[in-house]
Amino acid sequence: MSEAKDEVQLAKEAAESRADTAPDTIFDKIIRKEIPAKIVFEDDRALAFRDVSPQAPVHVLVIPKVRDGLTQLQNAREDQEALLGHLIYVASRVGKDECPEGYRLVINDGKHGAQSVYHLHIHVLGGRQMTWPPG
Repeated sequence: MSEAKDEVQLAKEAAESRADTAPDTIFDKIIRKEIPAKIVFEDDRALAFRDVSPQAPVHVLVIPKVRDGLTQLQNAREDQEALLGHLIYVASRVGKDECPEGYRLVINDGKHGAQSVYHLHIHVLGGRQMTWPPG
């Protein structure tokens, strides 16, 4: 019986160590529909909405609906691989629908990546010719 308790305790400790303790962001409020957003796609895992400060004629953000520690791409875990693939797939569908001549996907990660909201998000940018290098 003590072996079972040890397993239960280990599971609890593992769950606690994975707990997302980062503060809520504006994206969490958008997910909960506490603040309005122009949503272009939604399913059980992802939400895509127009950026309030667009940097291109089309500027949509794709986010996971459950952050689960994904404050930054560098925090991604192996068990989140399917979710990350789904987010890229959603971004590609949004890009294809809104920017038939092409688009750019951007993920800003951390301070030097100019990340301003610590909830993983993919920028879908298009509607004009993009330049290179991006900046």
